Amino acid sequence: MAAKSRSELLDVTQKEFEKLAKLIDTIDANTALEKVDEDTSIKDVIAHRAHWIDLFLGWYWDGLAGKIVYFPAEGYKWNDLKRYNSDLRKRGSDLDWPTAVAMLKTNYHKLTTFIQDRSEEDLYSGPMKGAKNAWTPGRWAEAAGPSHFRSASKFLRSTLKSGK
Repeated sequence: MAAKSRSELLDVTQKEFEKLAKLIDTIDANTALEKVDEDTSIKDVIAHRAHWIDLFLGWYWDGLAGKIVYFPAEGYKWNDLKRYNSDLRKRGSDLDWPTAVAMLKTNYHKLTTFIQDRSEEDLYSGPMKGAKNAWTPGRWAEAAGPSHFRSASKFLRSTLKSGK
């Protein structure tokens, strides 16, 4: 169930990140770089999660500034996500494991700071500006943070369990 308050959002963000961070701490670079699913590695998944936090924050600030908000990114539509994610993996192909992990940690801190610095009203009183849908900034933050952390943890556990 989606968070409905600033404190719930902060709690779920911290909880899901801590679970993911514990898994990340058990993974060595060779395992992280091995391609497993649709030419995707653990490193790719972690870098992807870091990237989407930056996307969300960009959407938020662009909307507040009255700029055009590109969802998910300029030149892509939501039904282009598979292509977008593939392009993202290609752009990040030279990233190493420590850099991907550092990016995720940095962006997690950006997200938690964003949540802490926003009021309840900022996060949940109405749709996010520029989003052209009913989702609040809090709901978008949850999708970019804890929901993505949860799915990354699931991917990591499955990959580690299968021994790939």
